[in-house]
Amino acid sequence: MADEGMVVLDGTELRDLDLRLPVPDGPVAGAMALQLAESEASTRLFGISLPENIRSTALRTIREADDLDFLSEVFHDSDALRSLIQKFLLVVADQLKDDPLVVSVLNGNALRIVLDDEDDFAMLAENLFTDLDADDNGKLSKNDISNALLRMGVQLGVPPIRESESTDLLSNIIKKHGAEGEEKLGQSQFADLLQTILQDLADALSKKHVTVIREVKVINGSKLKKTLENQKLFNEVLEKLFLEWKTYTNGQEDKELRGFLEVEGLEFGLPSSESSEAVALLYDQIFSEINKDKITGDLERDAFQVIVKDILEKIAQQLEEDPIFIDLEC
Repeated sequence: MADEGMVVLDGTELRDLDLRLPVPDGPVAGAMALQLAESEASTRLFGISLPENIRSTALRTIREADDLDFLSEVFHDSDALRSLIQKFLLVVADQLKDDPLVVSVLNGNALRIVLDDEDDFAMLAENLFTDLDADDNGKLSKNDISNALLRMGVQLGVPPIRESESTDLLSNIIKKHGAEGEEKLGQSQFADLLQTILQDLADALSKKHVTVIREVKVINGSKLKKTLENQKLFNEVLEKLFLEWKTYTNGQEDKELRGFLEVEGLEFGLPSSESSEAVALLYDQIFSEINKDKITGDLERDAFQVIVKDILEKIAQQLEEDPIFIDLEC
């Protein structure tokens, strides 16, 4: 089956300080200035609106760093306004570097892959019908088309149905084809109606793409890398880890360093191996390269810190080169 391609937004798109949207001359109130800054960010991020947590954190960061409250200010010239918009973009970019957003830009390609293969589509339609036919009576209502589209989801290129928005693309297509109400459909009729809707949807998406934020966590080692790059902080981390290691082992030589670091390393950026199989495999790879004969409960401070530093640097480098994606939608 097809899976609509994902795009990782890590802030790179916001670091070009040449604004794409025009900046008005003359006084601009803070609320309008914020709208301009958010519109500039949205233009660069495939048209998405900034999630509220990112927006509010950016405003708080600017307020704390520059004693500047967007909403209470009036910007009297375009240079001052442009400078503030640029600052807003960079603050959001820093947030996305640490915690990237993952989006799918739906353009109809994934749907066409399914529709162009008759066997694939027939199997998809049959599976959807069977799953939705809870009573096993061989009939579904037209209303179940919406449920089928919901089950297909973004992975197969179907945007969410936003019933509250009169201009919503998918809702309008469903209404256009009369896929509403309690009228009963057999499996063949259901498949025909679904196919017609998906073909219309693929055509519409090819003309006007829809961008959807995905519930996907990106583990890229950013927090761990920050710890490693801050020498003072890193030395403090190593010292704390060493003291906790001595307590953890209490002189026992058979204690596992891996298990210790997986627990104690969460606070400074090590991912949990329980978060995904990929993280566990990463730990398998890194720790397989460590000479276990050198890791004992009576390790001295310097030896312990050399080994741990090597492990953390390898994990950070691996995650930076090959981030791990955890699908929270499952």
